[in-house]
Order: sequence, then C-alpha cells, then structure tokens
Amino acid sequence: MDLAVPPPGPPAATIDDVIARMKAIDAALPAGDGVACFNRMYLEVTVGVGGQVEQGLFGDPAWVTALDVGFANLYFAAIDSLSGPPSSQPTAWRPLLSARGEPDIEPIQFALAGMNVHINHDLPLAVVATCTDLDTTPTDGSHREDYQKIDKLLDASEQSVREAFEPSDVRGADRHVANVTNLVCNWSLNEARDVAWDTALAIWTVRDHHLTSQLLTNALARVVAMGTSTLLVAV
Repeated sequence: MDLAVPPPGPPAATIDDVIARMKAIDAALPAGDGVACFNRMYLEVTVGVGGQVEQGLFGDPAWVTALDVGFANLYFAAIDSLSGPPSSQPTAWRPLLSARGEPDIEPIQFALAGMNVHINHDLPLAVVATCTDLDTTPTDGSHREDYQKIDKLLDASEQSVREAFEPSDVRGADRHVANVTNLVCNWSLNEARDVAWDTALAIWTVRDHHLTSQLLTNALARVVAMGTSTLLVAV
C-alpha cells in the first residue's frame, strides 16, 4: 500500500476547520490506510458534535467547541508528525502510525485502535488544556454533563463503525471472524471515556507540579501505546 502523507495544515480554530482538515486527510489517503479507517469514523463523530452545538444541546457550547477543536488538534499534530522520523511521532500514536499499512490488520481494528489512542490519551490532555485556556475547571458548571452528552453520540458512532466494517471486511474463515470479533468486542468506548475523565481529573490535580505531571503524562502515553498494540495484532 502507498503510505501517503497528508499535507500539514495550521491548527484548527473552529469545528468547521476540523471537518475541513479531516476531509483533506481522507482525500489524501487510500481507503485501506489505518489512519484513513480511523479518520472516517472521527469525521462522522465531529459532524455530529458540530450539529449538536448548533442545535444548542449543550449547557456550555463554548467549552464543548473549544474541547472539540483542541482535541482534534492533538490528532492533527500526530498526523503532521508522519512527515518526520518515527522518533518524532507521539508515543501514544506510534503503534497505529507504524502499522497503518499492514494488510493483515482489519479496518475495524485500525478504527478502534485510533479511538483507543485519541480517547485514552488525547482526551484527558484536551480537557485539561481547555479548562486552562478558558479559566475554568473540569468540575465547574455543566462540563461533566456536556461531556456525558457526547458519550451518547459516540456510543451510536461506535456501533455504526462496527456495522460498517464487520459485514464487508471481517470475512473469511469462521475462525478468523471469531478472532477479530473477540478482539474488538473487548474494547468499550464508554468505559474508555469514563477512564479518560478520571485521568483528566488526576492530571488537573497535579498540573502545577511539573515533575509529577510529566511522569503521569509520560506513563499515560506508554500505557496507551501498549493497549493500542494489542488492538493491532494481526488475527
């Protein structure tokens, strides 16, 4: 497979910017690229979040918008690192970025591996950064409630991902289907987001203690990378 590198771009400032960048990434990559598999799912979710913001479904739409944009920019930074050496790639993203051209890994594995990295690693960092930038805290106002509202949208998207990939791509011998199904069903989006929120609270608590914060975030990146690697085992 041709491992194309999407052209870099400036950080997104709005949800429309995020959607435009994701569409550009989708256009630049072949459909079977592991990053493309995740990007398609992420684009669908982002369009849904943008629609809910426009409909006024969140208690603090400014916070949700800032979180959505900052969250996406962490993903874009990982994509931009593809133009450099592997050592420049974010630790948590490295397993997916290095395996994205492997033909023996199913598209649904790539999609869920991307979700694993982005939710378990990037989301806690984005929550902390957003609260810092907006001079608020994770426990203020409707932040937790708004965060949980997004859970419902993501839950529907996760099911959509499974239905979109499994019928057409997870085919072959019955044993192969069972192996892939068992692997991906062991990963839960809702549990991942619950853990991500708790991780964000932990990082927020130690944010003023540089060494402790650095040790925590470095350990988080390594643990997430290990989990992602298990989702990318060829079965």
